[in-house]
Amino acid sequence: MIAVAGAGVFGLSAALELRRRGHAVTVFDPGPLPRPEAASVGSSRAVRMDYGGDAFHASLAEAALERWESWDRRGEEPVFHGDGFVLLTRGPMQPGEFEHDSFELLSARGHVLERLDAKRIEQRFPAFAEANFVDGYFNPRGGWVDAGAVMRQLVARAGAANVGFPGLGIAGLVERHGAVVGVTTAYGAEHRADVVLLALGAWTPALLPWLADRMRPVAQPVVHFGIEDPDFGSPRLCPFGAEIARTGWYGFPAHHDVGFKIANHGLGVALDLDGPRRVPAESLMAAREFVSETFPAVCVAPVARAAICFYCDTFDGDFWIDHDPERPGLVVAAGGSGHGFKFAPLLGEIIANVVERRADPRTRRFAWRDRGPAGCEGARRRG
Repeated sequence: MIAVAGAGVFGLSAALELRRRGHAVTVFDPGPLPRPEAASVGSSRAVRMDYGGDAFHASLAEAALERWESWDRRGEEPVFHGDGFVLLTRGPMQPGEFEHDSFELLSARGHVLERLDAKRIEQRFPAFAEANFVDGYFNPRGGWVDAGAVMRQLVARAGAANVGFPGLGIAGLVERHGAVVGVTTAYGAEHRADVVLLALGAWTPALLPWLADRMRPVAQPVVHFGIEDPDFGSPRLCPFGAEIARTGWYGFPAHHDVGFKIANHGLGVALDLDGPRRVPAESLMAAREFVSETFPAVCVAPVARAAICFYCDTFDGDFWIDHDPERPGLVVAAGGSGHGFKFAPLLGEIIANVVERRADPRTRRFAWRDRGPAGCEGARRRG
């Protein structure tokens, strides 16, 4: 039996794949599912191949995108919106910078990208302030997914596959003779397992303190503005990075009842993981300053929703998917680092291959490793 701790996108996708391979699987999570405070749940997540000069992640994202494009063929609630992805800069794109290197790498890999100048940006994406951005490109292969709908489908599929959901979270690990042989719940009951797969996201370093120098929870504010201007909906706007390598700002077209969403791809704010999740006033002010410079029509729009999303950032921005070398029976799948959800169609098989110790060259990048000199304080986020 495999005990999976955590019902986020890492845990559920792995549970579903392991069950498909014939394993008995029980997922421990207090619920409700999808769990509202998990990083996997929300209105939208970007799906893109644009990773600067990082060919490994660009290739992985290509494979994930192909599966997103076929995800909706199962006849369930549509989740993928292929609106494309745009990266813009306030000055000419420069070699060595994220936008330029993304353009060059993807072009070399055969993708047809639309280079944009100030005039074309104004015509193609009228929501942006005139002449604010002068360079960039549009990638038609990309878009966004409805994360909440994805998680609902994963929960339903896992239930249909007879994955167990006792409705309990875990309080600790059961160890015997140096090996992990199960989990304990908050009520003190022990549940034995052949393998424990820990996929607790931002809660991982709290349960596994020996990883606290290599990953940490990071609170990221997300702000939704209420605006009905058609320039902010698809196809006049798509997921974007507004000189993201310098400013950290990115966002999504307005959709459904959640409005126009923006967030900052940065260091986050200092908040207690299990405390109140109120967006600090200074974060709201920063969001207002960004939209006042970038989207004039949003200046007077009300904040429809503001929320905190906790990421689990690793020190190098790569996922952490491997057996614990000092605790047989324990596998960790965490460290989404703010860019894990786009790989949801691949995560199940990658994690399952690690659990079963199957050869998979993709897993080398996510293996157990020592931290860099700066530890988690030097984390580089991949977005």
